[in-house]
Amino acid sequence: MFLTITTTGTPERPATDLGYLLHKHPDKAQAFSTSYGTAHVLYPEAEAGRCTAALLLEVDAVALVRRGKGKGRGGAPDAALAQYVNDRPYAASSLLAVALSGVFSSAMKGVCHARPELPGQARPLRVEVPALPARGGPDLVRKLFEPLGWTVTAQPVPLDVAFPAWGDSRYVRLVLESDTLTLAEALRHLYVLLPVLDDAKHYWVAPDEVDKLLRVGEGWLPGHPEQRLITSRYLSRRWALTRQATERLELVRLAETDDSEVEEIDNAVEAETEAEEKPTPLAVQRREAIVTALRQSGAARVLDLGCGQGQLVQTLLKDPAFTEIVGVDVSMRALTIASRRLKLDRMGERQASRVQLLQGSLAYTDARLKGYDAAVLSEVIEHLDLPRLPALEYAVFGSARPRTVLVTTPNVEYNVRWESLPAGHVRHGDHRFEWTRAEFRAWAEAVAERHGYGVAFEPVGPDDPEVGPPTQMAVFTLTNPKEAKAA
Repeated sequence: MFLTITTTGTPERPATDLGYLLHKHPDKAQAFSTSYGTAHVLYPEAEAGRCTAALLLEVDAVALVRRGKGKGRGGAPDAALAQYVNDRPYAASSLLAVALSGVFSSAMKGVCHARPELPGQARPLRVEVPALPARGGPDLVRKLFEPLGWTVTAQPVPLDVAFPAWGDSRYVRLVLESDTLTLAEALRHLYVLLPVLDDAKHYWVAPDEVDKLLRVGEGWLPGHPEQRLITSRYLSRRWALTRQATERLELVRLAETDDSEVEEIDNAVEAETEAEEKPTPLAVQRREAIVTALRQSGAARVLDLGCGQGQLVQTLLKDPAFTEIVGVDVSMRALTIASRRLKLDRMGERQASRVQLLQGSLAYTDARLKGYDAAVLSEVIEHLDLPRLPALEYAVFGSARPRTVLVTTPNVEYNVRWESLPAGHVRHGDHRFEWTRAEFRAWAEAVAERHGYGVAFEPVGPDDPEVGPPTQMAVFTLTNPKEAKAA
């Protein structure tokens, strides 16, 4: 993992001032121990006219797994081989951002006791990162850095130079150039935006990350046109933290507009003013409806099929009535986020024995899914192409055959009530279809008849007299549980 910072100078303002700013002498090669390996700082060139400082991070893959999230307990996905064989030793990520903060902490804060006039001076800067994961491609790289005063070159790295037909990888070779920024500003930009582009972090995102983001983003993040995306990705899409950060950034923006202090804006509303009651999000209502249906069914051992980032698994763990909870998803990335959300690495042995995360496709039968009391398919079926639904149907109802199956899916009739949703559009870009109540009922009744289940339907969310509820739920109950157990 490699990054270089280059500056140019004159006899009056030599480029070697970079050594004072970074607090690292150009004549020395220094090594610093980190939790995940060793960071090396060296100067490939150090002349009055041009000076380059390089940060080389050697990642210890084994240490990364041992100190990372999850150690195999509860089937955590981090125990997979992919945790040892990955791009972390080579591609810039949150690991490099943390190394920047640790090795160049004084420079990032704009502190230089030896030459206190230097940190506030803008200077020609060129930053190069040979391999940077960019989820969003070169266009997103430019959207993030150009508003901050950088000239951006983001060259896609081909998957294999010997096979150009394979196209480009998700990595870019990044070059940033500016004459208007200080070194402290440059380091703060990199510290936030490197993990944002990677869209992943190697450590659990705790509430104190909000304070860290606002501190490092001071002066540039409140007015950034991609502020919402930056905040969401930096905080690993943790909704509560993202909302908190967004609200605090808005206060900063308002304070700057009114030329006042943040505290004055924040205290503008009298303390005794009664807060408005916020509506319960549909996702929360959906989970509450699912938990209620599971309790009514008497289920103790539950499958969450297509568990995503583990929100439902987390809710079920709070209820001791559910003695075994298994989350299944095809995406290893989603399972990794779920593992972090559940804090599997910090969980006590008794609690950890109740939960398991498995990678698997619902389009195939899986012997691991047999013998459970209930299975939940929450907002899953609409993400499959219609020709693949029969495969999912057989895998769940024909092979696994839990006693109870809960299926929720959007009610397309309700879409006219979403003011922000353009006419004719589905609610999510990955939805392959969205059914009316009649279409969902017809599918569910046909499935129940083919596999020996009864089915009932329940609304989730406000039941509009004209268009029905926003979410529809089918509750399938096996008509002959003894026969299923024998099978």
